[in-house]
Amino acid sequence: MKIKRAVITAASRDDRHLPLQQLVDRDRQPKAALAIIVEEAVAAGAHEVAVVIRPGDEAAFREAAGPAASRLELIPQPTPAGYGDALCQARAFVGEEPFLHFVGDHLYVSDAEKVSDGEAATCSKQLVAVAEAEECCVSAVQATREHMLPYFGAVGGQLVPGRRGLYTIEKVLEKPTPTLAEQELTVPGLRAGHHLCFFGMHVLTPAIFELLHACGEHGQRQLSPALAALASRERFLALELSGRRYNLGLTYGLLTAQLALGLAGPDRSEILAQLVELLAKQPAGE
Repeated sequence: MKIKRAVITAASRDDRHLPLQQLVDRDRQPKAALAIIVEEAVAAGAHEVAVVIRPGDEAAFREAAGPAASRLELIPQPTPAGYGDALCQARAFVGEEPFLHFVGDHLYVSDAEKVSDGEAATCSKQLVAVAEAEECCVSAVQATREHMLPYFGAVGGQLVPGRRGLYTIEKVLEKPTPTLAEQELTVPGLRAGHHLCFFGMHVLTPAIFELLHACGEHGQRQLSPALAALASRERFLALELSGRRYNLGLTYGLLTAQLALGLAGPDRSEILAQLVELLAKQPAGE
């Protein structure tokens, strides 16, 4: 298994503007969120990148991609038929090879140690390395507090013997209630009140497209039911990455992502000093 392509979904009617938002990246350069995600994909070896968008958004996305625009293939989703349907639009682009998949409204910041080639072990690099070594589909996950379950799909499973942070997925549920997650998504070793939720980053094979077609209902195709079917059909792993995901669509999501990018760069000390000064100015008791 060798990952050469990546697919970013950014066709959501409500959130398609999020990949176009400008932030200051870890290298101090202003970039759109889309450009940061594309750089993440390329760093993992995916030198061909497709972005699934709403028709009419082509010019905005090419502009947001900046210097990376030349390597992008923009694929319109003709009708808003769900997240899974958006992914299906990239079927011809993917061909018969495994691919890296990102959602377009998340950013990822690694806290891994430097690797031997002197480059940072980005979140996508960590995921691709495991997928290529294990030769199977792997979804990135993050231990997430139960009050955040309404925003994410979640998994249950068993730790792979002798492997830290690597799990065999047995069940997938989309945005479960805390009670349902507690009953059905058991994961040995997690802190109480936490569950393994999707990170917004997956390595998948073309088999996912067949499952997406089979799992569609009410004119909509969603990814989580297809991933649940995948877990019952073949070996499917979850990797708890050394890093964090930042959902840009949450309240203060862009602010939190910007702080995370800044604190991961060379201006960390200055940013922390400014935060301390800001907090010190808050009225007592507030």
